[in-house]
Amino acid sequence: VEYGEKQPQVVLLLHGGGLSWWSYREVAHRLQAHYHVVLPVLDGHAESGVPFVSIEENAARLICYIEERFGGAVLAAAGLSLGGQILAEMLAERKWICQYAVLESALVVPMRMTGACVGPIVRASYGLIRKMWFAKMQARALGIPESMFADYYRDTCALRETDMIRFMQANAGYQMKEGLADTSARVLVVAEKRGGKYGVRHCCCTVQFRTVGYGFLRIISTAPAASVIRSSTLRRSTHG
Repeated sequence: VEYGEKQPQVVLLLHGGGLSWWSYREVAHRLQAHYHVVLPVLDGHAESGVPFVSIEENAARLICYIEERFGGAVLAAAGLSLGGQILAEMLAERKWICQYAVLESALVVPMRMTGACVGPIVRASYGLIRKMWFAKMQARALGIPESMFADYYRDTCALRETDMIRFMQANAGYQMKEGLADTSARVLVVAEKRGGKYGVRHCCCTVQFRTVGYGFLRIISTAPAASVIRSSTLRRSTHG
């Protein structure tokens, strides 16, 4: 899905696992007056038409897309959770893929125990995703506003069990690549603080911050991802 007139100033926004392009719809509306905004659907999600294989393969697919459509680079890219991991992989593989990047809540240190539990938990609960009460509970946990619930419910019901297991296992098991340290992009790494406490995602964000050469780390209280991307995507980063 694309917003704005076609022009060299391209912004790429990658949604989180279990969500889709519509989670960035409000942001795209705000940016389209000045930028061409591209909202890809990640592999294994409704409307993608492609099964999820791995974070690396999804990143490679997006790199090829950027090479074919935009000459190999865009102005800015942002990713949330699974989308952030895919963007981190893209930055590691192509140091010039974008000038500015936002990595939000992207796990980069493997959580093996969590990954081992994904399959049994998803298989046991998969039948509940079409239950309205369960979907509303999940939407509240994810911070999805009421205006997006219909999109969330439709696309969640379209998720295949195998794809859900694969991208959740990939999310839990992703290991940041050494090549991320060589990116030329100015990177904003965003961590979330809940109830005054820092969690594993904060630790992962700290690892990313110490890895990238140009960027800064921002700790936020619980807030919708859209508000972070809206305020930070094109803000000029400062080293350190």
